[in-house]
Amino acid sequence: MRRSVAGKFLPLWPLMLAGCNRHQSALAPFGLEARSTLSLTVVLAAGGLVIALGVAVIYAIAARAPEGRLTHERGMRLVLWLGAVFPTVVLTALLIWSLPAMRPLPATGQDLHIRVEGEQFWWRVAYREAGRDPVLSANEIRLPVGRTVVFELTATDVVHSFWIPGLAGKMDMIPGRTNRLVVKAEKPGRYRGVCAEFCGLSHALMAFDVIAMEPAAFDEWLAVARIPPRPTDSAIYHRGEMLFAREGCGSCHAARGTPSGEIGPDLTRYGERLTLGAGILAPTPGNTAAFIRDPHRFKPGARMPAYRHLRQDEALALAVWLKQSGAQEAKR
Repeated sequence: MRRSVAGKFLPLWPLMLAGCNRHQSALAPFGLEARSTLSLTVVLAAGGLVIALGVAVIYAIAARAPEGRLTHERGMRLVLWLGAVFPTVVLTALLIWSLPAMRPLPATGQDLHIRVEGEQFWWRVAYREAGRDPVLSANEIRLPVGRTVVFELTATDVVHSFWIPGLAGKMDMIPGRTNRLVVKAEKPGRYRGVCAEFCGLSHALMAFDVIAMEPAAFDEWLAVARIPPRPTDSAIYHRGEMLFAREGCGSCHAARGTPSGEIGPDLTRYGERLTLGAGILAPTPGNTAAFIRDPHRFKPGARMPAYRHLRQDEALALAVWLKQSGAQEAKR
C-alpha cells in the first residue's frame, strides 16, 4: 500500500510543531506594531487568495467550456475584467488600507529610550530617561506596558539584527550607525528576542529575555535599579567579592561596588536575571560556576577567557556572590 503524502511527512510534524510557541512568535503578538503587522499579513494573504481563486475560476471555465462557446471577443472581455480590472481594484484597495499601518509610531524626547548594542555574542542594554543617569544591564530587556519605548540599536563588532517577534519587526544593528525602533507593548508577560543576522559561531546562542511589566511595577523596578548595592556580612559573600577582585573580573565586567570594566556584560543585577549566557542556561549557581570556568564549552567563539585554574568551590563562591549581590538589591 502506498503511503499518503501526509503519512510521508508524519515524522516531520513534531519538528514543525516545535516551532510553535507564544513567547517567540510573530503569530502571538504582544506589541502594537507586531499586531498591526499580523493583521496586515492576514489581509494581504486573503487578498492574494481571492485573486488566485479568481484565476482558478477563469481556468476552470475555459477548460470546461465546449468548443466554440468561448469566442475571442468573450475571452478578451473575461481577461479584461477578471485578469486586469479585478486584481487592480483588489490590490489598490489593499494598498490604500495598508499604507497607514506602515507608519512608525510617534515618539518624543520624554519617552523611555533603551539603547541596545549587539556584541559577539550578547546584548548590552542601557535604560535612558531624560535628565537621569542610564541604568545598565545585559541580555535582558524590561518594558512598561502601554507606554511608547524607543530602541536605539547599534553594534560594536559585526552586523547583528534585533528581533522580538511578538513586539515588532526586525531591525539591523550596524557598527557606527544607530537605528531607531519605536514600540509599544500591549500586555505583560515574559517573551524572547533573538539575533536574526548570522554573526559568528554562537549566533544561534544569542537570545535575550523580554519582560513586559505593568507601568507601576516597571517604575518601581527602575527606581530600585538606581540604588547602590548593599554588602552583607556572610563569609561566602566576602569570599566571592575577594575572588572577583583577585581574578581581575572587574577589568571586563561592571558590578557596582567594585572596580568595574565595560568590555563584558554588566553583572550588577545578575541575581534577578532569568537566564545565563544570553538565554542559553538557567542562572543557577552551578551553571554560573561552570560557565565561569569554561565559557567556550557553552558558547563557542565567546571572547571571555576560561578560568579553569579556579577550584570548583572557588567558582561556586564567585557564582553565589554574583547571585546574592543582585538578588538582595532587587528585594529592597
